Amino acid sequence: MSVTQDIIRTYRAPRAVVRRHLDAGQREDRAIAILMAACVVIFVAQWPLLSRLSYQDLDVPLQARLGAALLVWVFMMPLVFYGLAAVSRIVAMAFGGRGTWYSARISLFWTLLAVSPLMLFRGLVAGFIGPSPALMIADFGVTAAFFVIWIQALRESEGAGHTQAGQNTPP
Repeated sequence: MSVTQDIIRTYRAPRAVVRRHLDAGQREDRAIAILMAACVVIFVAQWPLLSRLSYQDLDVPLQARLGAALLVWVFMMPLVFYGLAAVSRIVAMAFGGRGTWYSARISLFWTLLAVSPLMLFRGLVAGFIGPSPALMIADFGVTAAFFVIWIQALRESEGAGHTQAGQNTPP
């Protein structure tokens, strides 16, 4: 399936999509590609707001704001997300999770990519409407979608059907 079809399918069956990614085998190049794609889309989602802010405050030019956002979202946040995935794995191990470090990364990284279209919408609301009840609703929607998908993805990746080898248990 294509990435866009997987993203759409994630909103209907997040566990099935994550299972399919995990069943494809442990490939760190795929994990980093998913994470970087999510970070780039989230970076692009910041553009309308950054443009609005540079128009309101002429002291900081748009290029400086874009450069800072690029540094944060494309270079720093991937490291933060790797750390967050590790923390989620440690918490899952404390509660008896049977997944792997890789499955924890895929769960978080895929969730980020799945909510990235909502982040684009949120960015448009922030840029064109600004601080308002509409932005609060968009923020709530993105946050709720993120946690619902991430929890479902973690349940699948840490569940009984996932062994340390990263494959399904034999029947």
